[in-house]
Amino acid sequence: MSILEENTLDMSAILMQAYDVGDMIKDSAELADYLYWKQALNTDPEVKELMKLFAKKKEMFEECERFGHFHPNYHEALEQVQQVQELLDQQETIRRYKEGEERLDDLLFSVSELIAHAVSDSIKVPSNKTQPSGSGCASGGACSGKCS
Repeated sequence: MSILEENTLDMSAILMQAYDVGDMIKDSAELADYLYWKQALNTDPEVKELMKLFAKKKEMFEECERFGHFHPNYHEALEQVQQVQELLDQQETIRRYKEGEERLDDLLFSVSELIAHAVSDSIKVPSNKTQPSGSGCASGGACSGKCS
Protein backbone atom coordinates (compact mmCIF):
# COMPACT_ATOMS: atom_id res chain seq x y z
CA MET A 1 0.00 0.00 0.00
CA SER A 2 1.44 3.37 -0.99
CA ILE A 3 1.61 6.40 1.28
CA LEU A 4 -1.04 8.14 -0.82
CA GLU A 5 -3.46 5.23 -0.36
CA GLU A 6 -2.76 5.15 3.38
CA ASN A 7 -3.46 8.90 3.69
CA THR A 8 -6.69 8.47 1.73
CA LEU A 9 -7.85 5.76 4.13
CA ASP A 10 -6.97 7.92 7.13
CA MET A 11 -8.85 10.89 5.66
CA SER A 12 -11.97 8.83 4.97
CA ALA A 13 -11.92 7.51 8.54
CA ILE A 14 -11.59 11.06 9.86
CA LEU A 15 -14.48 12.21 7.67
CA MET A 16 -16.67 9.33 8.85
CA GLN A 17 -15.95 10.21 12.47
CA ALA A 18 -16.66 13.88 11.74
CA TYR A 19 -20.04 12.91 10.30
CA ASP A 20 -20.70 10.84 13.42
CA VAL A 21 -19.92 13.86 15.62
CA GLY A 22 -22.20 15.97 13.42
CA ASP A 23 -25.00 13.43 13.86
CA MET A 24 -24.50 13.48 17.64
CA ILE A 25 -24.79 17.26 17.63
CA LYS A 26 -27.94 17.03 15.47
CA ASP A 27 -29.42 14.65 18.06
CA SER A 28 -28.38 16.80 21.04
CA ALA A 29 -30.75 18.41 23.50
CA GLU A 30 -29.05 21.75 22.84
CA LEU A 31 -29.97 21.70 19.15
CA ALA A 32 -33.51 20.48 19.85
CA ASP A 33 -34.03 23.28 22.38
CA TYR A 34 -32.59 25.89 20.03
CA LEU A 35 -34.79 24.76 17.10
CA TYR A 36 -37.88 24.66 19.31
CA TRP A 37 -37.42 28.25 20.49
CA LYS A 38 -36.44 29.42 17.01
CA GLN A 39 -39.73 28.06 15.69
CA ALA A 40 -41.62 29.60 18.62
CA LEU A 41 -39.92 32.93 17.92
CA ASN A 42 -40.89 32.83 14.25
CA THR A 43 -44.54 32.10 15.06
CA ASP A 44 -45.11 34.35 18.08
CA PRO A 45 -47.46 37.15 16.92
CA GLU A 46 -46.51 39.48 19.77
CA VAL A 47 -42.82 39.13 18.96
CA LYS A 48 -43.52 39.73 15.26
CA GLU A 49 -45.33 42.97 16.07
CA LEU A 50 -42.57 44.13 18.40
CA MET A 51 -39.94 43.32 15.78
CA LYS A 52 -41.83 45.36 13.18
CA LEU A 53 -42.07 48.23 15.66
CA PHE A 54 -38.37 47.87 16.47
CA ALA A 55 -37.44 47.98 12.77
CA LYS A 56 -39.56 51.12 12.33
CA LYS A 57 -38.03 52.87 15.37
CA LYS A 58 -34.54 51.80 14.33
CA GLU A 59 -35.07 53.20 10.85
CA MET A 60 -36.21 56.52 12.36
CA PHE A 61 -33.14 56.56 14.61
CA GLU A 62 -30.79 55.79 11.71
CA GLU A 63 -32.32 58.74 9.87
CA CYS A 64 -31.48 60.98 12.85
CA GLU A 65 -28.10 59.34 13.39
CA ARG A 66 -26.83 60.59 10.05
CA PHE A 67 -26.66 64.04 11.65
CA GLY A 68 -25.56 62.79 15.07
CA HIS A 69 -26.41 64.52 18.33
CA PHE A 70 -27.21 67.70 16.43
CA HIS A 71 -30.43 66.29 14.96
CA PRO A 72 -33.37 67.69 16.99
CA ASN A 73 -34.96 64.22 17.41
CA TYR A 74 -31.76 62.22 17.96
CA HIS A 75 -32.19 61.56 21.69
CA GLU A 76 -35.92 60.94 21.40
CA ALA A 77 -35.40 58.44 18.57
CA LEU A 78 -32.62 56.70 20.50
CA GLU A 79 -34.83 56.44 23.58
CA GLN A 80 -37.67 54.95 21.53
CA VAL A 81 -35.35 52.29 20.08
CA GLN A 82 -34.11 51.43 23.56
CA GLN A 83 -37.67 51.17 24.93
CA VAL A 84 -38.73 48.74 22.21
CA GLN A 85 -35.49 46.79 22.71
CA GLU A 86 -36.34 46.44 26.41
CA LEU A 87 -39.81 45.17 25.50
CA LEU A 88 -38.25 42.62 23.15
CA ASP A 89 -35.77 41.51 25.82
CA GLN A 90 -38.65 40.92 28.23
CA GLN A 91 -40.36 38.45 25.89
CA GLU A 92 -39.96 34.88 27.14
CA THR A 93 -39.74 33.52 23.60
CA ILE A 94 -36.82 35.79 22.75
CA ARG A 95 -35.09 35.21 26.07
CA ARG A 96 -35.37 31.42 25.76
CA TYR A 97 -34.25 31.53 22.11
CA LYS A 98 -31.13 33.49 23.07
CA GLU A 99 -30.41 31.06 25.91
CA GLY A 100 -30.76 28.09 23.54
CA GLU A 101 -28.53 29.80 21.01
CA GLU A 102 -25.91 30.40 23.70
CA ARG A 103 -25.99 26.74 24.85
CA LEU A 104 -25.67 25.49 21.25
CA ASP A 105 -22.79 27.90 20.65
CA ASP A 106 -21.08 26.61 23.81
CA LEU A 107 -21.51 23.01 22.63
CA LEU A 108 -20.06 23.76 19.19
CA PHE A 109 -17.18 25.70 20.73
CA SER A 110 -16.41 22.83 23.13
CA VAL A 111 -16.34 20.32 20.27
CA SER A 112 -14.10 22.62 18.20
CA GLU A 113 -11.80 23.13 21.16
CA LEU A 114 -11.53 19.37 21.84
CA ILE A 115 -10.70 18.65 18.22
CA ALA A 116 -8.14 21.46 18.00
CA HIS A 117 -6.39 20.51 21.22
CA ALA A 118 -6.33 16.85 20.19
CA VAL A 119 -4.15 18.01 17.30
CA SER A 120 -2.03 20.50 19.24
CA ASP A 121 -2.30 22.57 22.41
CA SER A 122 -1.05 25.62 20.53
CA ILE A 123 -3.96 25.75 18.06
CA LYS A 124 -6.24 28.71 18.68
CA VAL A 125 -9.98 28.12 18.59
CA PRO A 126 -12.07 31.17 17.71
CA SER A 127 -15.12 31.83 19.83
CA ASN A 128 -18.38 33.52 18.90
CA LYS A 129 -18.25 35.41 22.16
CA THR A 130 -17.80 39.12 21.67
CA GLN A 131 -14.60 40.64 22.90
CA PRO A 132 -14.75 43.23 25.66
CA SER A 133 -14.83 46.72 24.24
CA GLY A 134 -11.43 48.04 23.26
CA SER A 135 -9.54 44.75 23.46
CA GLY A 136 -9.38 43.46 19.89
CA CYS A 137 -7.40 44.38 16.82
CA ALA A 138 -10.37 45.90 15.00
CA SER A 139 -11.34 48.04 17.97
CA GLY A 140 -8.06 49.91 18.00
CA GLY A 141 -7.53 48.73 21.55
CA ALA A 142 -4.66 46.80 23.07
CA CYS A 143 -3.65 44.31 20.38
CA SER A 144 -0.98 41.68 20.81
CA GLY A 145 -0.47 41.50 17.04
CA LYS A 146 -1.04 37.73 17.08
CA CYS A 147 -4.44 37.74 15.38
CA SER A 148 -3.31 36.23 12.12
